[in-house]
Amino acid sequence: MQLKKLRLSKHLSQEQLAEMAGINVRTIQRLESGKNPSIETQKCLAAALEIDIDTLNQEEIVIDKRSENWQNLPVWLKAWFVFNTLKLQPERRLVARMEKLLHGFGFSFCVAGLFSEPGLVGGIVLLANGYFMSLIKYQGDKYAIW
Repeated sequence: MQLKKLRLSKHLSQEQLAEMAGINVRTIQRLESGKNPSIETQKCLAAALEIDIDTLNQEEIVIDKRSENWQNLPVWLKAWFVFNTLKLQPERRLVARMEKLLHGFGFSFCVAGLFSEPGLVGGIVLLANGYFMSLIKYQGDKYAIW
């Protein structure tokens, strides 16, 4: 069950979801920590999140291209997600890893640029891409894509 991802994609707090579903906040906390819900709880949560029970119990969430979150993304960001990771829903840790690698190599090349001008140029390009990856990560967090 991916309750936390579903809740965050709707921009709801645990308290808001509990109120909408008519269940206790502690129940939401237990479910998000891995406990299994009763069928009645699943029905209440599915109704509150406006999804079916099968979607609630999915192991992996795939972005629905018709969803509001996906529609609100800038076109360049949609293209980057598809082009960069070859899938519609990249994992945040992959983007974070790429960001760290680009910054690390960029810094190293900039240091090498003290001795070689092409190294400096390469370092600047890598750092620029690292900052672009930071922007991608920020946008993914902002639009609850992960």
